[in-house]
Amino acid sequence: MFGNIKFISGNVAHVATIAKAEEMGDLMNVHVVFEAPNQAILGEVEEVTDEVIKIRFLGEFMDGRYVSGVIRKPVLSSKIRTINDKELSAIVGVYDETTFKLGRSSIYTDYEVCADINNLFANHMAVFGNTGSGKSCGVARVVQNIFSNPKLVSYNANIFIFDAYGEYKTAFKDLGKLNPNYSYKFITTNIQEETDYELKIPFHLLNLDDLTILLQADKHSQIPILERALKLTKIFSKDDEVAEKYKNHLIAKALVAILYSNQITANKKNEIFKVLEVCHTNDFNFDSTIQGLGYTRSLSECFEIDSNGNFGESVLITNYILSHVVEELEMTEEPVNAFYSMRDFAAALEFTLISEGFQNNEQLYDDSMLLKVRLNSIINSKIANIYKCDTYISYETYIASLVAVGNKKAQVINMNLEDIDDTQAKIIVKIIARIFFDFCKTRKQRAQIPFHLFLEEAHRYVQKDADVFLIGYNIFDRIAKEGRKYGVLLNIISQRPVEISETVIAQCSNFLIFKMTHPKDIEYIRTMLPNISADVIEKQKILQPGNCVGFGGAFKLPMVIKMEMPNPAPNSNSCDVNNCWKVQGNAANANSNNGQGNNGGGQAQVTPSMPTPQMGAPTNAASHVTMALPSKPQLMPATEGNNNQGNTGGVVSQGMAQMPPQQGNSVPVQPNFIPPVS
Repeated sequence: MFGNIKFISGNVAHVATIAKAEEMGDLMNVHVVFEAPNQAILGEVEEVTDEVIKIRFLGEFMDGRYVSGVIRKPVLSSKIRTINDKELSAIVGVYDETTFKLGRSSIYTDYEVCADINNLFANHMAVFGNTGSGKSCGVARVVQNIFSNPKLVSYNANIFIFDAYGEYKTAFKDLGKLNPNYSYKFITTNIQEETDYELKIPFHLLNLDDLTILLQADKHSQIPILERALKLTKIFSKDDEVAEKYKNHLIAKALVAILYSNQITANKKNEIFKVLEVCHTNDFNFDSTIQGLGYTRSLSECFEIDSNGNFGESVLITNYILSHVVEELEMTEEPVNAFYSMRDFAAALEFTLISEGFQNNEQLYDDSMLLKVRLNSIINSKIANIYKCDTYISYETYIASLVAVGNKKAQVINMNLEDIDDTQAKIIVKIIARIFFDFCKTRKQRAQIPFHLFLEEAHRYVQKDADVFLIGYNIFDRIAKEGRKYGVLLNIISQRPVEISETVIAQCSNFLIFKMTHPKDIEYIRTMLPNISADVIEKQKILQPGNCVGFGGAFKLPMVIKMEMPNPAPNSNSCDVNNCWKVQGNAANANSNNGQGNNGGGQAQVTPSMPTPQMGAPTNAASHVTMALPSKPQLMPATEGNNNQGNTGGVVSQGMAQMPPQQGNSVPVQPNFIPPVS
């Protein structure tokens, strides 16, 4: 079959063909060995003709081990043979207590492709492919196979799946059947079953970066405002003497700034009263008692304006206000374990805006008011419920609560984000990822508790966005660069790699590439991964659904893998248009020939599909739509003046569109175009 090496060009050997072309058809993509004394070089057949076989060099077998890459080329006298079982096992892997099954080799059908747990999951991974190529099923199968190996003990696994569309809920519901020590947890914002858990992120765990993203601060001037408000929130969370003095200090500073401004006295009074209306304490308010020489007055009474246009008690006012200014309080450190709510932060932000005198700077005032508006918008939305918490909990306690299922630990945690808009979903995923990262950084022993974050529809979250401009980094870029040493590993899943951060892709060590056809995506991968051969890129273009090209540190060489269907499968099927369009009922009984039925009688009419009117739109008798959906077709009785006479017993099957007659009396019909909710 294989003749001698005719010549070697670059990394390709041109080998003479000694068999007929029809006998060589099965050689494409088959691996061969160039065997010589003290040499066994692996190659892959990439082109077959009547005269020559082109074989690309891949690596070398040394002492029973396969080493990727070729330093020395085979000698021209090398014996060329197909790879044997032992050598093939060294490439595709062996199923044992340190590995799990990925799938089967598409070339060697009797061989399973096994991946080493450390080589695959101790690094970042990317899964790319067109819609319908099998990505979700492939990911589900990979995770299922981890727990299917009875030799592999995975009790302490922490696999978090950020599920954009709730696809994976069904895929892992039977995890406990594989091993009673395994559990699955479904976390969502829309609880529909008793086994569902509500998504919560304690607001007090958010840091300045999180608040910047949450409130979409897009100007550097807004960052100090948030930082100040956050500090005040933490200090004010402690209802003690220090917090009270700090509040008085801030109020006093704001009033001093107004008193020494160039405004007329009347305007000063108005500004001071605005501050005191919003910002006051038990010790510092309108009713605070001020002691004069032989008399006392309330603070509000001291602001009476005399005939000269000045405060009648200006000395008392100034002395009283300055008595509360304690500059040393600015050095007060915020509590480490402070508990506060979103509304507490809103109050502190309001306090900051007024007490810092931002109203005197138009630009700063506009920037700060924008933050206030956005915060109030969140507080008054359903999103606020996600950030509610009744008591203080630490990072460790919070993460422990995420993996807890009763008195057991969950290994797979599915976080469903389908009921949240893209913007908020992106924010939530970033905040949780940041919490994991910061928690792991504080551990005395690095990577002691690994977390694997599977980001389905990763282009929604891992974008090339503007975070770097404001906070100095993008959390996913940071995790991609530093997360591995702390045990936070990214697994990004997307059909549009071109929309994903270049930094993240560049830091991925392993890839599962399902079929991709868009030239920009293909070129993007080629650019980001210059070490990937053109052959690998070409292979993925012609893959069947459920097949992928696996390459990277976990693979001895790039190989085509046929994934088994997950059992159970995720709910990721495409729309079955054919079945959706099928007529419900027995269409054969319907007769549309000139509108005539079989036996004379009343004519049955079913209204054709039509769009639902918008809420609040005016309706009339002829266009009224009811949401009461009947399970049987609605029938239109025959009307006087109708030239199309129906036949007795004639029934039009549900779903058969028949236009109502244009002559005679018209009877409005309730359309039945939405199937009943099961």
